[in-house]
Amino acid sequence: MSFLRWAAVSVPLVLLLGFVSGRVVPSGSENGWYVALAKPELTPPGIVFPIVWSALYIMLGLALALILSARGARLRGLAVALFAAQLACNLAWTPLFFGAHKVQAALLLLVAILGLTILTTFVFGQIRRTAAWLLVPYMVWISFAGVLTWRIGQLNPDAERLVRPAAASQMLT
Repeated sequence: MSFLRWAAVSVPLVLLLGFVSGRVVPSGSENGWYVALAKPELTPPGIVFPIVWSALYIMLGLALALILSARGARLRGLAVALFAAQLACNLAWTPLFFGAHKVQAALLLLVAILGLTILTTFVFGQIRRTAAWLLVPYMVWISFAGVLTWRIGQLNPDAERLVRPAAASQMLT
């Protein structure tokens, strides 16, 4: 029962934080800068991103719930701290890329997210293997996002100056 209580909190919380991060600045086809960029041929259609991110955030929330419900696990505190660090970096990516137009910094942030998630996965695996496995699709997607970001940087060497950075929040629109 403890897992279900934690999941009832962690899944909506992670989904909400992801939604807020995605609405802080215009993203995808709502972002004039992004629309103007040359994109790699392997860029999925825009509808794919909210679907994938919703599924990933649900899996992240479930993985966190599994760890939070493992009372007495010796690495639980470290696991939660690593999870929080990678999630904070994840939530910073959209404003950095779509808002500030910092392609190279966004790529470095993705590398940091992936590194933190790999560490998180190993620690989660010491507590609950299922929690670790729930992070695998996320790591694959972060890696794919890294490839897309890297190619966008290659295809658009002057991306930062293409359009003025977005300053307005999308939260109230």
